[in-house]
Amino acid sequence: MCGIAGIVGLREGATSPGREALVHMASALFHRGPDEFGVYRDDRAGLAHSRLSIIDLSTGQQPMADENGTIWIVFNGEVFNYVELREELVALGHRFRTQSDTEVILHAYRAWGDAAFERMNGQWAVAIWDSVAKRLVLSRDRVGICPLHICEHAGQLYFASEVKAIFAANPDIPRAFDPIGISQTFTFWTVVPPQGVFQGVTELEPGHVRTYENGTVRDRAYWTPAYPVDSDARSLFQGSLEDAVNEVRAALENATSLRMLRSDVAVGSYLSGGLDSSLVAALGRRFAGNRFQTFSLRFEDAEYDETEYQRLMANGLDSEHHEVVVSRSDIANVFPEVIYHAERPVLRTAPAPLFLLSKLVRNHGVKVVLTGEGADEMFAGYDIFREGKVRRFWGRQPASEWRPRLLERLYPYLARSPVSQQAMARQFFGRNIAAHRAPGFAHDTRWHSTNALKRLFSRDMQAANAGRDVIGELLGNLHVDFAQWGSLAQDQHLEIRTLLSGYLLSSQGDRMLLGNSVEGRFPFLDKDVIALADSLPASYKLRVLDEKHVLKRAAADVVPHKIIARKKQPYRAPDALSFVAGNAPDYIDEVLSEPAVREANVFDPQAVAQLLHKCRTRGGDGQFSNTDNMALVGALSTQLLHRQFIASRPEGSRAIEVLTDIDKSSNPARS
Repeated sequence: MCGIAGIVGLREGATSPGREALVHMASALFHRGPDEFGVYRDDRAGLAHSRLSIIDLSTGQQPMADENGTIWIVFNGEVFNYVELREELVALGHRFRTQSDTEVILHAYRAWGDAAFERMNGQWAVAIWDSVAKRLVLSRDRVGICPLHICEHAGQLYFASEVKAIFAANPDIPRAFDPIGISQTFTFWTVVPPQGVFQGVTELEPGHVRTYENGTVRDRAYWTPAYPVDSDARSLFQGSLEDAVNEVRAALENATSLRMLRSDVAVGSYLSGGLDSSLVAALGRRFAGNRFQTFSLRFEDAEYDETEYQRLMANGLDSEHHEVVVSRSDIANVFPEVIYHAERPVLRTAPAPLFLLSKLVRNHGVKVVLTGEGADEMFAGYDIFREGKVRRFWGRQPASEWRPRLLERLYPYLARSPVSQQAMARQFFGRNIAAHRAPGFAHDTRWHSTNALKRLFSRDMQAANAGRDVIGELLGNLHVDFAQWGSLAQDQHLEIRTLLSGYLLSSQGDRMLLGNSVEGRFPFLDKDVIALADSLPASYKLRVLDEKHVLKRAAADVVPHKIIARKKQPYRAPDALSFVAGNAPDYIDEVLSEPAVREANVFDPQAVAQLLHKCRTRGGDGQFSNTDNMALVGALSTQLLHRQFIASRPEGSRAIEVLTDIDKSSNPARS
């Protein structure tokens, strides 16, 4: 993984991008790629790259050109099937100068145009500049593992892996929150691409390719999901459950081998103690050689700790196991750095321990780790899928007394479970129960409860969002086949489009990994694994209320039964409790002060003061409601974001040595 950036004139005669602006962009992305830096510029475009060397360490420098020196590329990510694509291209007459996957993308684009991205299996954000045709092509992987932000300003197009690089390029680019982005965040836990958090800065949608040429912009989806239609009887997958078990296992073995072997540096693995990371680590161990390093996150708070299962798996793997123990104060102390890398508000502190975990990985000399991210979305592992099934079952007979009792089987891992009190649970989960056939029904409870946080908004923020219905807008822009999919497929698709892409793979994933110059690899998000998982009958994934049924069976002979049989426990961390202790860092009072809140103008100062007082008063017993947890973390992270990116300007000021420095411009200006 790396950092990419660029500046392209949107019209003929635009000013040549300045070298110093490109260097600032690369410098701002130092953490994403501290190994090498490169820039390219001509009369119309400039490209910048910060490299984390993983494949072809000696000759994979970027920006890279084709053999004619006319088509240039900057690339962040990995194309794991580049060896197979290279063989196809060689058969077509292409000749290669390096062993890198970057050069394979260049040749693939020359051979197949936009269709090249459909053939690629991996994770990427890529920019290709054709200096003859004056054409810019941007592409992003299928589910949004790698980020790509875009901003148009004063006739120039800026793009970068992170927003801070765009802001570092030009001090005249306005910096302000986008009210719609804030509203989406305080509804879905994240913005939904192409929407961004900052005004004027958007994200390229996952699975899309965008072309800028001759003043026109063409944006198309090169990939869309394909789920069974209506019911299991019309499934795309025609085999038995046992067939599915075998195919899932084979697909995961291949996906994991690609991610272990297609690397010129050692690959380690995260171990959370759950099924997903345990299965990935078990498969990865086979390809690791004599030394295999695993990394686990532990908590001082027993409610969140999974040490028993982590060590059980590590001992079985005979891995070189490393642990980091995280306390509430650790979370509070690192939180500003976490928000700087996340570049968006968060409603949970969960990214913070993962940032500390990736630091542990880097400190042990490892650049690449496998993770189990994506298994819950692809194989229906979350309680929201079980909750949706129970609520739909209840909705078909709303007067039933026993159907809602199935709610008691949900959220067993929560000390203060929302189903522990039957009367309150029936009221909460019974909301809008008559709409059980409507799109978004399973997510309605989560979105509704998160939406309640907007009571903290300032009058100006409320006015800016008046009349907007971000839920309605999302549900009004669904995949063309959405209504034909089964209910589980609909729920999975919405979870992938919102929480997976924007939060789990961004705030908790890419940003926390690359913040410490570590690349994450995700076997469950392999192109072929996704296609197989999407094709399966719903009952293979969610069998009655047994989540990830087919995956559990596929893991049976490589993961201990104790891990497979344990109740699902999603990764969580202490939230509001991290910020209300007596020794809490000074920045909390500073960014939540009345002047700071008034300056940011996202929240009402009095409402924030009351919330902070309430949480500090309850800090002794730790009895925070889910709403108060999200509200305090959301307010604090938003205020930190304002201080770091709006009240002050991120600078690409770190001194870097530019290894690849190509200047083909006729403009002598160097800044």
